[in-house]
Amino acid sequence: MKIAYRLLFFLLIVLVGLISCNKDDGDGVIIVPERDRAEEALVAKAEIEEFLQTHFYNYEDFENPPAGFDYKIVFGKREGDNANKIPLIDQVSSKQVIDRVKPEVTYTLYYLNVSQGEGDSPNFADEALVTFKGQFLDLNAFDASDSPVKFDLTAVVPGFQEAMVEFNSATSFTENPDGTLNFEGFGVGAVFVPSGIGFWLNSPAGIPVYSQLIFTFNLLDVTTGIDHDEDGIPSSMEDLNNNGFLGDDDTDEDGIPNFLDTDDDGDGFLTRDEIIINPDGTIEFPDTNENGIPDYLDNTYPNS
Repeated sequence: MKIAYRLLFFLLIVLVGLISCNKDDGDGVIIVPERDRAEEALVAKAEIEEFLQTHFYNYEDFENPPAGFDYKIVFGKREGDNANKIPLIDQVSSKQVIDRVKPEVTYTLYYLNVSQGEGDSPNFADEALVTFKGQFLDLNAFDASDSPVKFDLTAVVPGFQEAMVEFNSATSFTENPDGTLNFEGFGVGAVFVPSGIGFWLNSPAGIPVYSQLIFTFNLLDVTTGIDHDEDGIPSSMEDLNNNGFLGDDDTDEDGIPNFLDTDDDGDGFLTRDEIIINPDGTIEFPDTNENGIPDYLDNTYPNS
């Protein structure tokens, strides 16, 4: 298997909005200038919708699974003998996703729900165990893993993250003699990712900038309650503005988002020491000076 790109850490995507690109860096290396994100969102939508109108997936295999069916989504073009196949545009769902760099820009994210899954559903800060395939709109593959891979959903491109939370994982699994696992009741889907919530300008080698991408996946398992900075607060609780994105919650404005910052308010006292973790796992957030701001987010206490 090729080395998986792992869908790229979200901080790299945020940095794209902070980098000023020139046409030549002085060493003869051509750097692609950044496009207008709103204009590119319209281009991406048109390209993806064109694909959805002209392609289908192997829905008949899922309706009547043949012997040994692998429950993988396969796309084909609606032409020749397949001209009458149901187009993807009639089978997908969609949601609106806000740009991580310019929140005033929104994208239509199309996703295909072949099987919802019967287990747990991940949230944006969980870990997901998946098998997957990444493709371009011409259906050439750029990455894949038939073996289960665990993804931190805070560390994937936003389009993939936003699709994962719409599905459920498997209900159970059994181990085969060779050590591989068989999962039951897992989610099966695909997502069609616009470049602005994909790799944008930060594409790994082999992926052209501004590419629209397709990810097909089987969602096998979910790990909840992840605490990335081990400060005692689950990362999902560090989304202070409740927008499903952790990169813009930075109380002390030190450039490190709270879910990766062990001292969220920058007062020199660890967050873990400014909260109370009870034996049953519940968390209390003291507000010692009673100003309406819990101590761990209040740099006026205890340094006042």
